[in-house]
Amino acid sequence: MAKYKTSISTHHNGKPYVYGYDLTKLAESPSFTRTIYLILMGKMPDKNAERMLDAIFTIAIDHGVEPSSVVAARNVYSAGSPVQAAVAAGVLAFGEFHGGAIEQTMENFKKWQSVGAAEMVADFAKRGERVSGFGHRLYTVDPRTQKLLEIAKKLGFYGKYVKFALEVEAEVSKGAKKLPLNIDGIFGALLLEMGFNPKVGKGIFIIARTPGIVAHVVEEALREKPVRRLDESEVEYDGPRVRE
Repeated sequence: MAKYKTSISTHHNGKPYVYGYDLTKLAESPSFTRTIYLILMGKMPDKNAERMLDAIFTIAIDHGVEPSSVVAARNVYSAGSPVQAAVAAGVLAFGEFHGGAIEQTMENFKKWQSVGAAEMVADFAKRGERVSGFGHRLYTVDPRTQKLLEIAKKLGFYGKYVKFALEVEAEVSKGAKKLPLNIDGIFGALLLEMGFNPKVGKGIFIIARTPGIVAHVVEEALREKPVRRLDESEVEYDGPRVRE
């Protein structure tokens, strides 16, 4: 069997190392974000990159009890499963419409940025496909996006991909319904500005939101009784009539 090969981490003289950095020394650093950047990028961030990534993680740590990931996690725990299973269920609930579109958004932006926003939107419309990274059930303007744009300007990450994302937002919002640049979209643009590979995209959201899911599972354990179940009044049956 072929050996596993990795350039990420190893042990040397009884100590763990990540990309050559002694983790026992990095533990003295006040920034977990800095170490996350290191393990994902293979190098240490400068101060602005660290602050930008920290803002990304912070703003996405939770978004209420309503998202499918939280509902899934709390329901699984309420049925008697352990914490790790409940948190895993929450992560598995990330999909195209909830936290899982960042990778595709990054690929789209990389492909179309040099072509044009109008051309991209027209191409998607022709194929009848939804443009990832735009639209939100609650917002016509996503406040999280606006804050990250503000921070990006201060830190020097308001570049070609961010500007392209805003151009696409203008194009997709020309119809009857405004489709704002959502958190997947702004994450995708900013991660490209920072030099991340699109394959990291989904992982960034997992890292950001998992602490929130853990908190909801713990709250479920401490405050609620098992087992969660829909009340019959919440269900409308529209199948065949009762058969004799």
